Amino acid sequence: MSDLPGAPRDPAPDHAAARFAVLQLVRLTGAVLAFAGVLVVSGKPTWLPQLPEGAGYVLIAIGMIDFFVPPMLLARRWKSKP
Repeated sequence: MSDLPGAPRDPAPDHAAARFAVLQLVRLTGAVLAFAGVLVVSGKPTWLPQLPEGAGYVLIAIGMIDFFVPPMLLARRWKSKP
């Protein structure tokens, strides 16, 4: 049906919006991991499995690394060349 005059054409894929969504999803994942680590260290929530305190610190470290490093690497890789 797109052969008809005046018919709407398919828009070009928006790579910038998709890349932005991926960056935000990676950051959100890191924040959730760090938050889960804080919950494990505090030992307050009873619905979490009883993990050792060291596992909580490992989750915090992995979450912080995941929050900061991959978005920078992805942004550098996706940066358009002038």
